[in-house]
Amino acid sequence: MYVGRLEKLLAMYTPLPMITVNMQGKVTRASEAMTAVFKYSGIVGADIFTLTRLRMAEIIEAAENHKNVYYHSADKYFRIMPTIMGDEENGTVLMYFIDITSWESLKDLYQDNMVCVGIVNIDNYDELTASTGDDGEMNVAAEIDKKIRAWAGANEAAVARYREHMYEVIFPYKKLRVLRENKFDILDTIKEIETTADFPVTLSIGVGINGKSIAECEDYADAALDMALGRGGDQAIVKNINELEYYGGKSQSVEKNNKGKSRVIAHALKALIKQSSKIFIMGHKNPDMDCFGASMGINCIARSLSKETYIVLGDYNDALTAIAEDAKECAEFNIISPERAHSLADEDSLLVIVDVHRPGLVECMDLVENISRKVIVDHHRMAEDCITGLALSYMESYASSASELVSEMVQYACGRRALTTMEANGLLAGIMVDTNRFAVKAGVRTFEAASWLRRSGADLEQVRKYFQGDSQAVRLKAMCIANAEFFDDGIVMSVLQGRNENAQILNSQIADELLTVKGVKASFVAGMDEYGRTAVSARSLGEINVQMVMEKFGGGGHLNTAGVQVDIPPQEILAGIREYLTSILEAN
Repeated sequence: MYVGRLEKLLAMYTPLPMITVNMQGKVTRASEAMTAVFKYSGIVGADIFTLTRLRMAEIIEAAENHKNVYYHSADKYFRIMPTIMGDEENGTVLMYFIDITSWESLKDLYQDNMVCVGIVNIDNYDELTASTGDDGEMNVAAEIDKKIRAWAGANEAAVARYREHMYEVIFPYKKLRVLRENKFDILDTIKEIETTADFPVTLSIGVGINGKSIAECEDYADAALDMALGRGGDQAIVKNINELEYYGGKSQSVEKNNKGKSRVIAHALKALIKQSSKIFIMGHKNPDMDCFGASMGINCIARSLSKETYIVLGDYNDALTAIAEDAKECAEFNIISPERAHSLADEDSLLVIVDVHRPGLVECMDLVENISRKVIVDHHRMAEDCITGLALSYMESYASSASELVSEMVQYACGRRALTTMEANGLLAGIMVDTNRFAVKAGVRTFEAASWLRRSGADLEQVRKYFQGDSQAVRLKAMCIANAEFFDDGIVMSVLQGRNENAQILNSQIADELLTVKGVKASFVAGMDEYGRTAVSARSLGEINVQMVMEKFGGGGHLNTAGVQVDIPPQEILAGIREYLTSILEAN
């Protein structure tokens, strides 16, 4: 009774908008000032959810925790302060509505005008201008400049060109919303420029937001641009303190004609090796031929400098058995376990990581954490969770394989005389496995590297033996191909039956084979390894970006070659991939 009288007095005399609501969510009283909240009268008896879209459980929880809830009408914002009067069963919730429209308007105005810093890079500018001639170079450069400035002007951006191929743009946050909605359509607009080059004009854009200062936003933009370039270019990445947003990334990385970077990296690596007491070379878990071949190439560089060198190798599957066993019998290689490497490492050691750059995929993360000086040589598109604190990084997504990158480095670091036949075989096998024997992602530099390895003593007959599989594997692959499911949109999917320690290798081989079927645009094959973990291999002819698809499920790779490992049954992960692909294809 006391509570009821108090409700009545508060409703009659409070100058603030206020209502009382019973535990069933019905309004029992309302002050006269509530007309400032709701444009209609007669709210007593109405349901609070109908009025505010706030559930009673949410309101009660806020009241118990002394928190506020919020209500937004067509043109006003209110902070609601709920308080429970009486017991929980028969009590009443007192709700005060505080008008915060001016505060919200000021907050929106502040956010709309926050500074965003963008850095725009013209991808492969040197190759582009070199292929167009003097007159063409001027015309193409002028057309690119025109489109970038027009795009910047449309987004209220201040733009400055500070290098031939780079621009800085500063624009308000409200325009970032437009750019997000349009998915940075400048990426597609710029490709419309006609050139005599055999590849389109593409841009990489890094945008920094929500920094404490303009300088911090610029740092974020630099980091975002590095990520975009590391992932092959033709994309925009928006970065704040700890989040990244990706847009674009639909084009294949363009191969660079100039090998100057390989030479610089090779000499920088030699300098680091000379300064180190021990050299440890490590790849990813369940290493493949490319990973091991690249390790052998780095071993050659370190051995030529008379350094104590170790290749760190854990568990491996049958596909690597032949070459790994041959290498263990050679005096040129010291192959040790991750545990042994951990005990041998000292403060002057150098760790060279090949064919991987993500912490969760390396053979031994403890070794990464305990050795301060680290080098990465990788050909995969850069992921968000890249290993940090590197002394040297050589990540080129245009390359077919890590073995291709290492082959070029060996040429400049020590020459072919230092390369043994075993090392040449390993590097050539690595290139062949990642290019599906030169059928996928093999550029001019890929063939040049292979040719150099052949001249250095690589034995093709021996390399072919490394690719031989047993009869059971052949039967499994044939069954998987026979049971493949083909969809009308050019997608084909299949499941490798049972558990197999070579699931990852077999999946990739089957996916490559399915891609040769007429009308197929992309193939996805899933199978379980001996531990019950599902590996998925994805392949594409370029129309569908399988790297972006695999990233959605925690994996990665390249535009037309990617994969992921998950703790989900093969059928379920393929169903999820199919659903995601359908949504993408419908959106486009």
